[in-house]
Amino acid sequence: MKAMILRTPGGLDNLQLQEIADPGQPGFGEIRVAIHATSLNFHDLLVADGSIPTADQHIMMADGAGVVEAVGDGVTEFNVGDRVVSCFFPQWPDGLPDSHVSNFTLTPGDGAQGFAAEYVVRPASHFTLAPEGWSHVEAATITTSGLTAWRALVNDAQIKAGDTVLTLGTGGVSVTALQIAKSMGARVIITSSSDEKLERARALGADETINYREQPDWGKVVQALTRNNGADIVIEVGGPGTMAQSIDAVRTGGHIALIGVLTGREGTIPTSKLMAKQARIQGLTVGNRRQQQEFIRALNQTRIRPVISDTFTLATLPDAFRHQQSAAHFGKICVEW
Repeated sequence: MKAMILRTPGGLDNLQLQEIADPGQPGFGEIRVAIHATSLNFHDLLVADGSIPTADQHIMMADGAGVVEAVGDGVTEFNVGDRVVSCFFPQWPDGLPDSHVSNFTLTPGDGAQGFAAEYVVRPASHFTLAPEGWSHVEAATITTSGLTAWRALVNDAQIKAGDTVLTLGTGGVSVTALQIAKSMGARVIITSSSDEKLERARALGADETINYREQPDWGKVVQALTRNNGADIVIEVGGPGTMAQSIDAVRTGGHIALIGVLTGREGTIPTSKLMAKQARIQGLTVGNRRQQQEFIRALNQTRIRPVISDTFTLATLPDAFRHQQSAAHFGKICVEW
């Protein structure tokens, strides 16, 4: 079978489509899945470009969506023909995170072999059912960015109708957060450096848009748009380079979901201002299997569909990563085969 392999020391030029051994038939508690799609996340890019070291001959990609081809003994949750989607933390079925999910040793595409392959055999608990009627490409957006947005808003921030949500940028997490928040009756403010992308965000339901290049003090703009109350929830994907503005933007007692580190891993935080606002910063990395199942049930009810920016083939995965680096996309970049 074919798989996209990363050779050490990493780098997009070291991604190679290779023939590798078929994984065979499932054992007890396992399922065999024909994978048909994956989607790109910043975490995958860090693996691909060598920023996150991996072993040689590493199969890429954390997200995987496909069809169950065979079911091992003891499996009752899935049947042959079911459409399924992978879990980011297969070792985290439910409950609060613990030391077992403080690293990525079992995360596909990082510490474990990923889903950029035609077939995989994994424990059934590493998957959930995909949303009803979704294509494989659509389902592949759930594993990482989709579940992250859901957990940030619903499980951690406990969003409610009438809340104001500020989301930064127009990547996969932010666009999904926009869609989820609007489906729950929230007001959404979104930022971007592109007026064209902001126009597209308005078409998806964004109530207010801010071009952060034209208005670098966008935290004050959010305050003005909310009559100096601030945003109830901030979806913070930038990290240290944007955190100060997010603290300016959040309301007193509000919630900042720290999801990304697009601007770096360390920086200066105005802690006195954060303390004065009595706001919460909640760091999070994706979510557990139960939360993914809850998200998918909600998707089946709300009929939200993911925004797919661009779709590549497995053989052109390196080009997909280069497109991701250009930041020209709106929503998710996907790969199908």
